[in-house]
Amino acid sequence: MSFWFTVIRQVGRNLRQTWMSQIMTLLTVSLSVLIFTLFYLIYMNMLNVSDQLSDDLRLIVYLQEEPVPEMKEQLRNKILAFDDVESIKFVSSEDAFTQFSEQLGNDRDVLEDMPKDFLPASIEVTPLKTLRSLNQIQLFSGYLAKLPGTMKVQYGKDWIERFFHFTRLLSIVVLLSGSLLILTTVFMVAYTIRLTIMGRQDELELLKLVGATNNYIRTPFLLEGFLQGALGSTVGLASLYLLFQWITIRFTGQGFLNLIDFAFFPPATVIAIIGISILLCAVGSHTSMRRYLRI
Repeated sequence: MSFWFTVIRQVGRNLRQTWMSQIMTLLTVSLSVLIFTLFYLIYMNMLNVSDQLSDDLRLIVYLQEEPVPEMKEQLRNKILAFDDVESIKFVSSEDAFTQFSEQLGNDRDVLEDMPKDFLPASIEVTPLKTLRSLNQIQLFSGYLAKLPGTMKVQYGKDWIERFFHFTRLLSIVVLLSGSLLILTTVFMVAYTIRLTIMGRQDELELLKLVGATNNYIRTPFLLEGFLQGALGSTVGLASLYLLFQWITIRFTGQGFLNLIDFAFFPPATVIAIIGISILLCAVGSHTSMRRYLRI
């Protein structure tokens, strides 16, 4: 009990002696965590959006003419020859007209003088979820375009490609911001601990001469790094949560954002981020002690 009381008292004295550098380190850790978690949160939500959109992903094959039953069976077999799919739906010209009329709603009157077969027949192909990478979709689209009687294959190519490229770019940004978090956290904590050690060098030497153990000397600095990691990550995550809540409230119900169900990190992810931050700060503290205390 007296050991921990002494350790806590030494930590408090260290914090008072280097309070300016301690605050700077805390702000640096908090900002690093905020930057990393911001991009990581965006990336996680983009993956969720990708899952939501993939549920509605269909490749529409427009045909030159209405296929007869025998031709439908041939087309079905050729599609399945590429890979298994979730569903294959043949849409006749009249069915396409009915769907288009329902989509127009109150404006369906514009179709009164149009023949019901003016829209081309089509095949709606829903790929399996395991066949929804950008490369596979492009290959599948090219294959469908070569089917007999095909005029065009449509699946929102430009939009989907931009979305996949954006998600890939975001994953790179997450990796870079994670590297920034590691470097800045370890460096700043190590620098702060170094200042504390240099300010107490004579005292620490005396402690070693009178028989103080390495654990006795090491523990206050490790606890200091622990506190920096815990407080810094908590402040960073709290700031991100407030920003998330503000954006959610501010932009709820506006356009595209209303179609997406954005979510914050689950508790397990929050705990993992705090744990990693504490570990990084402890590593920075341990690095300084090994170099300047030779213990």
